[in-house]
Amino acid sequence: MDLFNWDRVFDNYFGDHDYSVGRPSVDVREDEDNYIVEVELPGLSEKDVEVKVENGVLTIASRKDESKEEKDEGYIRKERRHFSFKRSFSLPENVDVEKIAANFKNGLLDIAVPKAPAAKPKLIEVKTK
Repeated sequence: MDLFNWDRVFDNYFGDHDYSVGRPSVDVREDEDNYIVEVELPGLSEKDVEVKVENGVLTIASRKDESKEEKDEGYIRKERRHFSFKRSFSLPENVDVEKIAANFKNGLLDIAVPKAPAAKPKLIEVKTK
């Protein structure tokens, strides 16, 4: 019985990798005024990323296809890579959807989801007639 699977070793090292199943790391935190979503997207640019809000759901998606060809001393090497992902988050009711902002820098996507101003109690003055 062969306990070591050489085919799997060679496939993992030399084989085509399916980047479509990868999911980027996402951190979600909250401060007094915002919910902040941070997404690690190394190797991508702002042009590769789509952020949208629809029906109370924030969706972050990307699709990138790359191909590369190298020729050297009679050898030709062609590589293709496909990367895609889609992550969705239900937003709480107390957000201001119109003011959501996304920034991308050095492979990190930051999305600020502002909280809507809370309905503050209003003290009503009682007057005499």
